[in-house]
Amino acid sequence: MSPLKIEDGAAQVWFAYDIGQQIDLDRAQQRCAAHAERELIKHERRAPAYLQFRPAPLRIDEPAAAIALGRFATDGRVEATLFDFGAVSIAYRIPLDGHELGELQALAIALDENPLLLDDSRKRVRALIERLGDAVADPQLAGLVEEYTVFHARRWSPPGDPRLLVDAQREPIARVLRAEGGAMRDSEVDDAFETRISYGPDDDLAIDWNGAFLLDARGEDTLAVIEFANVELLEMRFLDDRLDEALDRSHEVLRSRRVRDVRDGMRRIARLQLENALLFESVNNAIKMLGDQFLARVYRLVARRFHLDDWDTSILRKLETLDSIYGKLADAQATRRMELLEWIIIVLILASIVLPFLGLGLAH
Repeated sequence: MSPLKIEDGAAQVWFAYDIGQQIDLDRAQQRCAAHAERELIKHERRAPAYLQFRPAPLRIDEPAAAIALGRFATDGRVEATLFDFGAVSIAYRIPLDGHELGELQALAIALDENPLLLDDSRKRVRALIERLGDAVADPQLAGLVEEYTVFHARRWSPPGDPRLLVDAQREPIARVLRAEGGAMRDSEVDDAFETRISYGPDDDLAIDWNGAFLLDARGEDTLAVIEFANVELLEMRFLDDRLDEALDRSHEVLRSRRVRDVRDGMRRIARLQLENALLFESVNNAIKMLGDQFLARVYRLVARRFHLDDWDTSILRKLETLDSIYGKLADAQATRRMELLEWIIIVLILASIVLPFLGLGLAH
């Protein structure tokens, strides 16, 4: 079979960041009105109307200088997608028109933790935070970043069933998915294609942990779901780190003997509990992927590849541990207060007994 050639397509490269506790999307849209619009699931295929982002993220599209990546380059536009739970996804588009599959391997390697794109995306996020101002609650750029690439072909040659085309060239596509420069074992190729889905005879999607390969004349909804899953992974990592920090602080409070330290520590723990629980619920409720619709299955497959369920389990366990520690500290504080109250009562009783005798002695 002739090598797969992309007649019309692009590589979508995303960098996800956490920039604050919450983003007021309405206020952010007012600050960026010239280039901003709400992103909605377009329902390219049959799907219920309720399958939608809640609330709809804000997409900001702006011109930018092209960034060279070997024989490739970004198309001179950058998109920033803002989510109400405090995350932003910076997207670069690299045209692939006229390039054969073999050329994508070099691009995948160049994109893997690319310092130019990483540095540019971080600068753009910092500038965006300044631009948004008070639309971001507690603005602070976290050190974590989550990167993901989708190689999307809207038209390709030779024409035919994309699933058969991909099956015939599994090993080179697997190298693209994993940004691998050398040959791969059959077992690794099989693993790269473990998560795969298609809606009909004219589309195919292979999802790996480092990137995805999509052949679909449409595919905008699929891209939006994958981008959101990448943001969700970033937020799960961010939450996990914050909970580790909260647990470390809890251990310090447990070792402390000073009442003031314990009281202040309990306030911090309670605040972290609330903030982390709210963030966890906001991320998980941002989009409802229910039923057996195609996009719901795409989301579940991406979530499985990203191990989002494992992250959820870890975060819930740490939230429960933090709640247990707070409960024990609260019980210990209550016990100390009861003991102090008992001693005060004992002293008062003793005083009520002794003082009359002291009064008689003074009278004589």
